[in-house]
Amino acid sequence: MTDHSAAPNQKRPFWTIARKDAAAGFLFIAPQTLGIITFVLVPLGLVFYYSMHEWNVLASTFTFVGDANYQMLLRDPNLPPVLLASAIFSAGLVVLNLSLALLLAVLLDQKLKGIVVFRTLFFSPVVVSLVAWTIVWSFLLQANGGINGILAVFGIEGPNWLRTPTTAMISVVVVQVFKNVGLNMILFLAALQGVPKELYEAARVDGASPFKQFRRITLPMISPTILLTSIITIVGSLQVFAQIAILTKGGPGVSTTVLVYYLYQQAFQFNFFGYGSTLSILLFLIVAVLTFIQWQMRKRIVFYEN
Repeated sequence: MTDHSAAPNQKRPFWTIARKDAAAGFLFIAPQTLGIITFVLVPLGLVFYYSMHEWNVLASTFTFVGDANYQMLLRDPNLPPVLLASAIFSAGLVVLNLSLALLLAVLLDQKLKGIVVFRTLFFSPVVVSLVAWTIVWSFLLQANGGINGILAVFGIEGPNWLRTPTTAMISVVVVQVFKNVGLNMILFLAALQGVPKELYEAARVDGASPFKQFRRITLPMISPTILLTSIITIVGSLQVFAQIAILTKGGPGVSTTVLVYYLYQQAFQFNFFGYGSTLSILLFLIVAVLTFIQWQMRKRIVFYEN
């Protein structure tokens, strides 16, 4: 009879197949993980740390103030109009950008001669320098600029676009829409070209009108792209800075002072770095909440999540 208990214990190798696979996986994600830690988590922690202090660069003082900056945030009389301006800018940008991008994508999703030229034409502003684009538009929107010059040809006296609260906000929104609409247009165009043509053929056989085909087939099939572009556009609208700084500098009054530009003013113009860090925390929370809400709405927006 064989005595199994007397068999020598075999040492199991440390680098098993499972551990090798796990190590390879960790090596692949290491660059991204280090990037997130270095450029996202650490700066976010430092911003929160700075928000608990008052940092005067000119006097070289760094004083712990606790929640004083957050108390100031609640009492700041300029914050409500700044948040309102941010909301108006974001709402106008999202509605106009997504609507125009989808319209252009539908029009350019045609097999016509020379259609590639028009696709390139509408996408070209995306690759143009943001500062150069905005400076050109600042000249066009002046009281004696190109826009009013064109209106004068038709006997229309144009307003001072960047010096009236209503027209200033509209101007900033339109400039931003024309700059980035090509990006969403390309995303929508790619989504439209991925819709199976057999669905449209079956719908036409059943007598569905073009509008009904668009509503019942096109929109549901491109709903994942609609969700993606809406998240990208909303987050981008809350981070706008260069257009405001060049076109209006937040004016007239605070009518175009969005949250990022207000943050810049407090931190780098008035040297309230602690309060500027507090505004950064507020901006982060707003973006996080809006992104979370949109992601939760995917069950109603994206057809395969229903």
